Amino acid sequence: MPRLPSILAPLALVLLCTAALAEDPPAGNSDQAPTEGNEQPAEKPVERAPLDERSEEDAKALEQRLPLREQQRLGAGSEQFLALWRPANVAEPYGVVILLPGDGENADWPRAIAPLRTRLPDVGWHTLSLTLPDPAGDEPPPRPAGTSLPAASEGSTPAEPPKSESADPADPPPPTEQAGTTEPSADPPPPQPTAEERRKAQTERIAARIQAAVDFGRQQQATTVVLLGHGTGAWWAARFLTDNPSSGIENLVMVAADVPAGYEPPLEELATRLPQAVGDLYYQEVPAAAAAALKRLQASRRVKHLDYVQVPLANWSASRDAKQEQLLRRVRGWLDNHLGRAAPKNPVSGGATAPTPPITPPTPSI
Repeated sequence: MPRLPSILAPLALVLLCTAALAEDPPAGNSDQAPTEGNEQPAEKPVERAPLDERSEEDAKALEQRLPLREQQRLGAGSEQFLALWRPANVAEPYGVVILLPGDGENADWPRAIAPLRTRLPDVGWHTLSLTLPDPAGDEPPPRPAGTSLPAASEGSTPAEPPKSESADPADPPPPTEQAGTTEPSADPPPPQPTAEERRKAQTERIAARIQAAVDFGRQQQATTVVLLGHGTGAWWAARFLTDNPSSGIENLVMVAADVPAGYEPPLEELATRLPQAVGDLYYQEVPAAAAAALKRLQASRRVKHLDYVQVPLANWSASRDAKQEQLLRRVRGWLDNHLGRAAPKNPVSGGATAPTPPITPPTPSI
């Protein structure tokens, strides 16, 4: 009997250790538990809503700042866009000038676009300034939501060859488990559009917006429609007229014209071959602009485009107001001189015309 306590003490210690081990499952079973009985699907990456284009964010900011009466939401295909409308401040308007801003600009851009859209109504013209989509040239498109590279690599980590080679060869993973881990990434991602496809889609989007603006102008009983593009907006206006010869638009004004990155043809091929009357306003003291304008002028002479008129703009003043005043007078001068000859049934009122600087006249057709 004296030996009984000495025997029971080790036995109790063994029983306690056995119970503790029974409560903790083996480390290997924790990895296999989800795949044997309670198979859980792999977590999918959280799909993030696509961000608005910068142009749409600018449009929302303009909606907060500008009067509601100026805002028009026009439909172009499956999307809507903001256009800013200003009716002419005369009893008998001459028509509507549709303003196309350049890359990175909005419908109320302080350089060229805003001064023209707010001041041309005082001299008899409706104005409709458009929101164009973000530039889409040769740059790669944004990665679609739900296809981020980190999420894809995490999902494929268990099936990577280096980890399977480092594992014990005696316990290879079951084929069903390997198939289950790779199932979420079995479907290949959708193919990304090529640069040419992106440019084509961009051209169609912008053409749809211009057409929606033209239709809106017609609804306002505008007998004359003028497309006025600033920067790359001039190229888009010329491209629209090239692709839509029966649009009924007979007038194009280009201000500081430029070509969007990755697009063809150049303006000396595109604008100078249009049947429409073209007013080409450029800053003559900017070397690159003057050289490009010279190419356009020479091209217009080769094809004998008699209604292609270049109007130089001086860049000497450091005052923005002086530059915008000069631009307004030059645009107004082209409209008065050209439409006064082309549309004698709807002449510009002489009392409403202020003196304008002389413009380069077209070659007389005799």
